[in-house]
Amino acid sequence: MNHLLVFEPWELIVFAVIFLLLFGGKKIPEMMKGLGKGVKSFKEGLNEVENEIKDATKDIKTDVKKETAKEDKSDSEK
Repeated sequence: MNHLLVFEPWELIVFAVIFLLLFGGKKIPEMMKGLGKGVKSFKEGLNEVENEIKDATKDIKTDVKKETAKEDKSDSEK
């Protein structure tokens, strides 16, 4: 089993104590708030890109349908 990303409970406690000593109790909520805003902004950006891709594919599909309808119409007239 790969133990690179698995932490024991005592390791997490030591990490939390060191984190508190380095940044203090007042800075941690500010940092977490900033992290939350960053994650929210990132998700909004992903949603915007996804919506743009959906809109572009929808436009392409309608263009293809129009072109095939024109081709079918011109073929039937010949």
